[in-house]
Amino acid sequence: MTLQQSAETIVNAKEVTTPGASSFRSRHPETQALHGGSFRYDPATGAVAVPIYQTTSFQLPGTEGADKLFALEAAGHLYTRVSNPTQDAFEQRLAELEGGAAALAVSSGQAASAFAILNLARAGDNIVSSAGLYGGTWALFAATLKSFGIETRFVDAADPEAFARATDDRTRAYYAESLPNPKLEVFPIGEVAAIGRRFGIPLIVDNTAAPLIIRPLEHGAAVVVYSATKYIGGHGTSIGGAIVDSGTFPWRDLAERQPALNEPDPSYQGKTWIEKADAIGFHPYILRARAVLLRDIGAAISPQNAFQLIQGIETLPLRLRQHTENAIKVADYLNNHPKVANVIFPKFQEGEARRRADTYFKPGTYGALVGFELKGGREAGRRFIDALKLFYHLANIGDARSLAIHPSTTTHSQLSIEDQLATGVTPGYVRLSIGIEHPDDLISDLSQAIETA
Repeated sequence: MTLQQSAETIVNAKEVTTPGASSFRSRHPETQALHGGSFRYDPATGAVAVPIYQTTSFQLPGTEGADKLFALEAAGHLYTRVSNPTQDAFEQRLAELEGGAAALAVSSGQAASAFAILNLARAGDNIVSSAGLYGGTWALFAATLKSFGIETRFVDAADPEAFARATDDRTRAYYAESLPNPKLEVFPIGEVAAIGRRFGIPLIVDNTAAPLIIRPLEHGAAVVVYSATKYIGGHGTSIGGAIVDSGTFPWRDLAERQPALNEPDPSYQGKTWIEKADAIGFHPYILRARAVLLRDIGAAISPQNAFQLIQGIETLPLRLRQHTENAIKVADYLNNHPKVANVIFPKFQEGEARRRADTYFKPGTYGALVGFELKGGREAGRRFIDALKLFYHLANIGDARSLAIHPSTTTHSQLSIEDQLATGVTPGYVRLSIGIEHPDDLISDLSQAIETA
């Protein structure tokens, strides 16, 4: 078997099954993380690890076959900007782990958020988004998409019906984070998804902060996006993003509400994306994102990063177990410290926020992000950051290492004070991303830093 034949065998899961491959969709996440997707081993070499196909282009299967590939009448690879066998193995593994039908990997989480919206919305359209967003996503929606002519209507997720009130005939999507950072109040996924289905509007959920421990697709979300850079990669080595389609949203029945997928595309023989997807057995939302947005904008993930993210997936269930256990211990410690004014952690929430945490989190987990404010305010928070010795001070979450940051002067610094407060960032707020170290060592470092502050 040639290398090209091996690549095609690994990738085209809907057409060819790698010898020995089997479906693990009904198995536990720990098993899916290692065995999900069609790749079992490389039939050309016997390699068990997914190969890194470090190539720009792929040999075309004759002129007739090439015609079909370029016309999207057959599955296969043309150019790594659009698809690659290593990327495809990652996409299959993640889609299966998430409980989705198909996935698209891109260069970063920001690219995933942008593509998720641009795949549906055009100039003159709008989306409704929860106000509880990562600062970079807020800036993308409030400034960059606005410059494209796409309006974002921010609403308070504490009232799910606010999404309905903000909806009009040009609303194309609802958007939210499952565990909004920094408020850490779980989004009402099921409630808003049901409202969206009433109107023919998909709920897109950024689940970056809670893979496996919150399952948006099981509660009615249509699409999930990830910054795979975070928990999925898990080691702070690789940038990547992903979009996962549930496969359950009725795109084909919503011609007026979702024109991007239902109107003829002149660049593909005047066919609709519903028709194109049906012809080759793919899912229209992911197919359009790949064939239009990756083709035209080119935010491609590198084969090396796709490979690294596969390695991250394989240990994701085990790492999350330690992340979440450590976070509870750290949050309990901070909650009882006399110099700590407030701890932001789902375990300590009350009322509706606690009900949502108990509804959507996997039992016994509350995520691995912990926020708190020292009684000394902004300056005490800054002194605390500078005094840390074990925690790293950097702008990331989901690393195996424990991380700390002062959002007001870093991740959310591009926002006005009013917008910072709307997202939950107060001047003295400190965010911790709890890693997989021994919890006693983490608490010891926090203790000495608090005393210094």
